[in-house]
Amino acid sequence: MPALHMHRFRLALFFLLALLPFASPAFWGGESGGKNARGVAEITVAQLPPEGRATLALIKQGGPFPYPRDGIVFGNFEKRLPTQPRGYYHEYTVSTPGSRNRGARRIIAGGRGGEYWYTGDHYRTFRRIKE
Repeated sequence: MPALHMHRFRLALFFLLALLPFASPAFWGGESGGKNARGVAEITVAQLPPEGRATLALIKQGGPFPYPRDGIVFGNFEKRLPTQPRGYYHEYTVSTPGSRNRGARRIIAGGRGGEYWYTGDHYRTFRRIKE
């Protein structure tokens, strides 16, 4: 390979490697946080967006909730959360600044406050909220 081509190749490789962190879903607000010993994705309360922390506080105090659909039964039809009887899970909106509607972010509460799940992508992925 001629020297000029090798130099261009190395330069291109350098820039591609420098951009690699920006390809991470965590960088773009996707899956972040860790996984527990059973391989379940987790997020801490501190890692939630501020609106998520506010929604979690409202859930724990029993409302009042800003959206009429907050507290409805979440069906878990895609089985992305552990299987439970219908009525076990309830969904709550995590407001999205700048959005004209409810946006894609939700907290799912399981049971009587026994577990909480966060989705930032309208139910495609879930992370258990670790308190």
